[in-house]
Amino acid sequence: MPVLMVNGMRCGHCKAAVEEAAAKIPGVEHPVADPEAGELRFEESAPVDMAALRDAIAAIGFDPQ
Repeated sequence: MPVLMVNGMRCGHCKAAVEEAAAKIPGVEHPVADPEAGELRFEESAPVDMAALRDAIAAIGFDPQ
């Protein structure tokens, strides 16, 4: 399961926003954000454009690594 580090998540609303943004990226399935760990985990149904995923998360105000 791929993992992307995401800085700036603090609460359930942050978690939901990151998961929603990630779910819009082709190939990302079942995204689960963990604010305490600062991680986004997801399954891939096809190869994921990680730059597009990082851009989508950055666009909503978080800092993907």
